[in-house]
Amino acid sequence: MGSKVDAKVVLLGKEFSGKTSLVERYLHERFNENVPYQNDTAGSERYEAMSRIYYRGAKAAVLCYDLTDKSSFERAKFWVNELKTYEDNCKIYLCGTKHDLVQSDKKSRQVDYHTTTDYADGMEIVL
Repeated sequence: MGSKVDAKVVLLGKEFSGKTSLVERYLHERFNENVPYQNDTAGSERYEAMSRIYYRGAKAAVLCYDLTDKSSFERAKFWVNELKTYEDNCKIYLCGTKHDLVQSDKKSRQVDYHTTTDYADGMEIVL
């Protein structure tokens, strides 16, 4: 049996950016269209000061943004800056969510693919 590795991984993103659905899909291999709203302190700007406590000591962060909501991408950029400022050793992953909505309605996409890849390359983060 392999050895156990403990590492703190945080999931950050604007409210309604798909964080809960991402975890649900990963852990349980299912998607619930009617998932109830979670108490989302990490995603809400009003709890910003509390968020540093949440991600302190994280070894990795998955920053979620909704492909159909440009403001969620701007918020993800905020988190990139926060983590780079306060958590030097945190590996950052940028994750676009709600791809299914963009697939079914191309006009709903508000975050351009090349904008995202250029940003990720420039900030040296994983997309």
